Amino acid sequence: MTLTSDLDVPRRAFVAQIMGLPISLHLRGPGVRTPAVEAAVERAFSALRADEAVFSPWQADSEISRIQRGVLSLADALPRVREVARLCDRASALTGGAFSAQLPGPNHQTVFNPTGLVKGWAVQQAFDNLLADPALRDHDALINAGGDIAVQCRRTDTPDWTVAIEDPRDRQRPLRTLKLRSGAVATSGTAARGRHIIDPATGEPVREELLSATVIGPELTWADVYATAAFVRGLGALTWLATLPHHVGLLVTADGTVLTTGGQPA
Repeated sequence: MTLTSDLDVPRRAFVAQIMGLPISLHLRGPGVRTPAVEAAVERAFSALRADEAVFSPWQADSEISRIQRGVLSLADALPRVREVARLCDRASALTGGAFSAQLPGPNHQTVFNPTGLVKGWAVQQAFDNLLADPALRDHDALINAGGDIAVQCRRTDTPDWTVAIEDPRDRQRPLRTLKLRSGAVATSGTAARGRHIIDPATGEPVREELLSATVIGPELTWADVYATAAFVRGLGALTWLATLPHHVGLLVTADGTVLTTGGQPA
């Protein structure tokens, strides 16, 4: 049997600006230029735009903004919002409170702000629905949402996806490269957006014990949550990350030291 070279497998990338960041879809397979694949990709982007309209705290008419202003109760919100609220409660329990959707809002009042979970969750759902489309049956796919990545390889004639983890001290330089056929990689830190991550215990930006925390796991929702929680936990996160089944962590300390947990993600 003759295997097809990866160079012979058609590739295509699609990019859209959603949730305030570039989201790109990279596909490998015979139908990447067909109308059916193009339509499936547009449905994925449309689903993400719909979630942005519901969950954005910067859009005055979103469900989240209305909940924060007190004009909509969580009990009366859309089922999708209530699902996210349940996931946020679960995330808080699983991280020992290092992740929380109850964060300081205007006038230092605590408000429901699930944005720390929504991006990874919405991207993973859009990616899963894309892969479930019959047009993508024989295709590999990778989605990149501002550096948080999910991948899936369905072909046997293509190599693993190569994912680079950037160095928070020099974002043009890769710190590590990973070979993945399925799974997700999420990074939390200050390199891209400054001190924006809040410690739920204090209501203040996280103390800078780490420059970044990266988690590799089976799916983006939890890799993203755990990366945020690890950054909040600081140097103590390594021991905690080692207890998470099927997840691997990589921490960069304030002095540039790289720390990793052992094992490999499922």
